[in-house]
This record gives sequence, structure tokens and C-alpha cells, in this order.
Amino acid sequence: MDKKQRRQKFEKYIDSLRVKPGKSVSLKKDFESDYDHKMVTKEEGVQILEEGLKNLAIMQDKLYAHNQYSVLIVLQAMDAAGKDGAIKHVISGLNPSGVKVASFKAPSSQELDHDYFWRHYKELPGRGEIGIFNRSHYENVLVTKVHPEYILGENLPGIESLKDIDKKFWEKRYKQINRFEKNLAENGTIILKIFLHVSKDEQKRRFLERIDNPDKNWKFSVADAKERKLWDQYQLAYEQLLEATSTDYAPWYVLPADDKWFTRLCLGAIIYFEFERLKLSYPTVSEEHKAQLQQVKKELLAEDGERIPKPQPLKKTTTKKKNAASASNKPK
Repeated sequence: MDKKQRRQKFEKYIDSLRVKPGKSVSLKKDFESDYDHKMVTKEEGVQILEEGLKNLAIMQDKLYAHNQYSVLIVLQAMDAAGKDGAIKHVISGLNPSGVKVASFKAPSSQELDHDYFWRHYKELPGRGEIGIFNRSHYENVLVTKVHPEYILGENLPGIESLKDIDKKFWEKRYKQINRFEKNLAENGTIILKIFLHVSKDEQKRRFLERIDNPDKNWKFSVADAKERKLWDQYQLAYEQLLEATSTDYAPWYVLPADDKWFTRLCLGAIIYFEFERLKLSYPTVSEEHKAQLQQVKKELLAEDGERIPKPQPLKKTTTKKKNAASASNKPK
């Protein structure tokens, strides 16, 4: 398989990870947490990712120069799925001045006094920037769906008890999220939403590794173990939000997350392919502006008494000279 064929096959695979709008979702049946038919080895994948990150840096520069679009990458996952590592690897090849990473934890009392989008609005990327949400506004249809008692803390009109948090409440909230994202998309924000799909067995292995390794103890919280007991509820909440909020303007991708290197390769590819679709280029300047640049160049060189080197004409050998040369070289 040559390079072109491998890319086409990989693009097709990436497209299969995209949640099609309006389709029902079963994480067990529709998406794998560990893909067994990888097109590349781990060593090849790492090399491809490194090359891809260099190209991403060029595309990021064009995004900034173009100054028309922004990119928002939303990352969601169960605990220990590898969000932090994925973010670290993807932004390692980018200019940090053009990347904003925002991590969202439990809302503060001030944040609860506003609508649940408020704290996310403040962290949105500007034109020419890339924003990464490590957890996001989707926590408001995930954690709160598994723990509906948290909704009572939002002090919402018409919500007096858990009985008021019914199916219609969640449908309304999904529609709010879709409106929020559509508004962003219509104003130039490219939205890519990524769910890192880790298996329960792999999460257990990573939890045990964090417990056994003193250098990783800080990564583990007892609360994580408590939430693990609610695995099925979280999986159902994810399936429902994927069904309700994957749209053409803000699609969800479900990435296999049991192999971290492959997850990072897929994430990098999704971002790269999206940049390609934008067909960004550096802005062109007018002839007048070019003339101004040349004038400034003359002035700068004149500061040190330098002259602008004139281009040397190409030396051409005429047919007559060639014939004369060949004639002189003939034996007499």
C-alpha cells in the first residue's frame, strides 16, 4: 500500500468515527475502544504524527494570518481516557501563543449564578486562534444527568424538585447546546467534538497503575472510583448526547482510546483534515503594498550604505557559438 492509498484508507476510517446526525448510537455496537485493524504500526504512527504536527503548525500560522476562522476542539471522556496526554501531544507542534486550553471542573458559586454557558463563553478562541476545552458545556448533560440533584444547585425557574428534571428538561437542554454551537459556527468557529472511548477494563488497568506508581498517585482521586460504579449510567448519558448533539456544523467523533498512540494519531488527523477543508492560504497584498515594501527595503539597506543587488541575467549560449566551439574541437 503506497502513501496515497494509506491516506485514503485512513480518511475513510476517520469518517467512520464521525457520529452521523440523527442516527441512534450504541457505544458497544457502533464504536470500538480498541481498533484491531490499524493501518500502521506504533512506530510508523508516531512518525506520521510528528510529521503531521509540523504541517499543523503551518496551517495554524495560516489560520492566524487569515484571521477569519477560529477552531474549537471539545474533548470529553471517562476518567483516565487520556485527555490530558492527547492535548499535550497535539499542541506540542503548535505555537502556544495561538492556543487556549481551558479545563472545566465543578462550577463555582459565581458560575452557578449565571447560565451554564457563561463560563465557557469567556474561554472561546478568537479569530485566528485554536481553543481546546478539556471537559466542556457537555458536563451539564453528563454529570448532571447521572447526578440530577446538581441541577437543583443552579436555581432554575420552574425546577423545584427532582421530579421537575424530566425527559423534556433534557431535550430542552440539548436544543440549547445545539443553538449555542450553531451560533458559534455561523460566526466563523470550526467546532470539532471528540469523545475518547475507553473500555472499562482499560480504565481499571490505568487506575491500578496510578495507585501502584507513587509518581502518579496525584492523578487518582477516590471520587473517580466512586464514579466508576456508575459506568453504565455514564455510557447511556454519552449515547444520548451523541445522538442529540452531533450535527453537520458541530460533529462528534468517537475515538478508540485503549491505545493512546493511536488515539493521538486519530485526533491529529481529524484536526489536520479539517484544516485542509478550509483551504487556508496566506493573504495576498496589493501591488501598491508591494511597492511600499520595496521602498522600505531600500531605506533599510541605505542605513548601512548597502545597495540592493540587481538580478544577474542568465547566460545564454547561442547556436553559432556552439557550432563554432564544436567545429574547433574537430580533429584536423
